[in-house]
Amino acid sequence: MHQLHFFPSRTMALYVGRLFLVRSFAILFALVLILQTLDLLGESGKILAVAGNSDSDVWRYVGLRLPQIIETFLPFSVLLGTILTLITLNQNSEVIAMKASGMSAHQVLAPLFLAALLVAGISFVFNERIVTRSTSALGAWQKVEYAQVPKDNGVRANIWVRAGDDLINAGTVETGGDTVRLNKITIYERTGGVLSSVLSADSARAVDGGWEMTGAKRFHRRSGTLEPLGTVIAAKGVRPDQFTLAQVDGDELPFLQLKAAIADLEAAGRPVDALKGVLWHKISGPLSAILMPLLGAVAAFGLARSGKLFVRAILGMGLGFAYFVADNFALAMGDLGAYSPFLAAWGPFILFALIGEMILIRSEE
Repeated sequence: MHQLHFFPSRTMALYVGRLFLVRSFAILFALVLILQTLDLLGESGKILAVAGNSDSDVWRYVGLRLPQIIETFLPFSVLLGTILTLITLNQNSEVIAMKASGMSAHQVLAPLFLAALLVAGISFVFNERIVTRSTSALGAWQKVEYAQVPKDNGVRANIWVRAGDDLINAGTVETGGDTVRLNKITIYERTGGVLSSVLSADSARAVDGGWEMTGAKRFHRRSGTLEPLGTVIAAKGVRPDQFTLAQVDGDELPFLQLKAAIADLEAAGRPVDALKGVLWHKISGPLSAILMPLLGAVAAFGLARSGKLFVRAILGMGLGFAYFVADNFALAMGDLGAYSPFLAAWGPFILFALIGEMILIRSEE
C-alpha cells in the first residue's frame, strides 16, 4: 500500500526536506561570502581609482554583484547540499531503514525533488525581480569603468535592419523628439539573396512612403558603375522604430520583456536565435535544481561501510559538474547558431535527466 503514495510519511518528508534546504543554503552562504570577497579584492582598486568614488561606491558594487554570484552558484549549492544530505542519511543507515520499510528509491528522493522545486521557484523569481536589474545597472557602470554613468543621448551606432531581401546599415541613428535621422546609410539591394546593387547616402529621414535619402548614389555590381541620384525615396515599408531598437542583452531583461523585445527585433529582421536560447534558459536554468537530487542520488544507495561512499559522492559531483559544463557549452553553441534555441536551452536538461534516471534505476536494482 505504501508504494501507492509518493510521500508515504509526512514526518520523513519534512525531515529530509529540511536537511536538504538547510545544507544547500548554508553552502550557498559560504560560497557567496568567499567568492564575493575574492571578487571585491580585484575590483575595489579599480573603483577607488576613479576620481570622486568612495567606500560607498565599493558597497554599491557589492550590492550589484551579489545577486549575480547568488544566481550563478545556487545550482552548485543545491548539488553539494543534495550530496551532503544523502551521505548523512546513508552513513546513519536511515536510507536502509527507509528501503526496509518498503520505500522505493524515488520515494526516498521525493522530498528532495519537492524542496528542489521550491528552490527553483525562488530562483526564478529572484532572477526576474533582482538579478536582471542589478545586471543592467552593473553592466552600464562597468562600460564607463566605474565612473559616473552618462545620460542616454539618443544616438545609436552601427544599426542593421532587414527589409525583405535587402540589408540596411545606418552608421548612426539620431532620435530627437518624434523624428529619426539616419547618417551614413547603406542599402545592400539583393535579388534572390544575391547582391545586385548598393545604394548609399549621407543622410536619410522618414517621410510618407519610405525614407528621403540625401546625397544618394547607387553602385551597380554587374556593370561596376556608380550612378549619382541626388535625393531619392527608398526603403519603403521600413518603420523608424526598427532603427531605434536598442541592442538587447537577454540577461538584463525579465522573461516577458525579453520575449517582447525578441518579437520587435524579429520584426526588424535582426537575428534573434541566441536571444531565444537565453529566453528559454530563464526557465530551464532555475529548473536545473530539480536535476540535482537525481544526479546526486548515487551517493544515497549502497552500503556506507563498503568503503565506496566517498567514490559515489565524487561520482555524484562529477555528474553535476558535467551538467553545468554541458549547459554552458550548449548555450555557446546556440550563440554561434550551431544549436537551435530549444536544444541550447533544454538539451542538457533532458539528457542529464535521462542519465540520472537510468543510474537511479540501476542503483535500485
